[in-house]
Amino acid sequence: MISLPNPLHPAVVHFPIVLILLGTMVALLVIVWRRWHLPWLAAVLLVAGASGAFVAARTGGQQAEMAGEISESAELILDHHETWGERTRNLAIAAAILALVSASATRFPKAARGLTVATALVAGATAYSVAQAGHYGGQLVYKHGVGINTAAANNPTTASPNPTTKTKTSDD
Repeated sequence: MISLPNPLHPAVVHFPIVLILLGTMVALLVIVWRRWHLPWLAAVLLVAGASGAFVAARTGGQQAEMAGEISESAELILDHHETWGERTRNLAIAAAILALVSASATRFPKAARGLTVATALVAGATAYSVAQAGHYGGQLVYKHGVGINTAAANNPTTASPNPTTKTKTSDD
């Protein structure tokens, strides 16, 4: 049986980051090199990134509700993280739709060219947005310790054992 990580947000957020950044790079490449199936590759990557961004925003909202008591400065950063996360989701959806329409517009080369440029621009804005969301998310964790279970980290009985340390068994 597969168990889901808890909290889920940090586990799922990295997928849309990678997919959006790769989709943006391919979308930029399509501007100068609209060959093979590159427009469709950009579309698939951006659709997958948008889907992941939707899930990440959803799980982030759920986790924010469970964050508990945090400092005022951490609350401000959490608000920025949430705003940039929602902005990323919305821009990713727009980039995905543009990429799909652009890849489908093979019968209209001039329209396809304009849609390709629009896709790359919106994907670039999405990449910037995901970088900002990640920046604020990193500040929450690494500067303010939000989401870190310090009790488990400080208690050696609940911390995970060191996998490189060999324990003596009865067979030894």
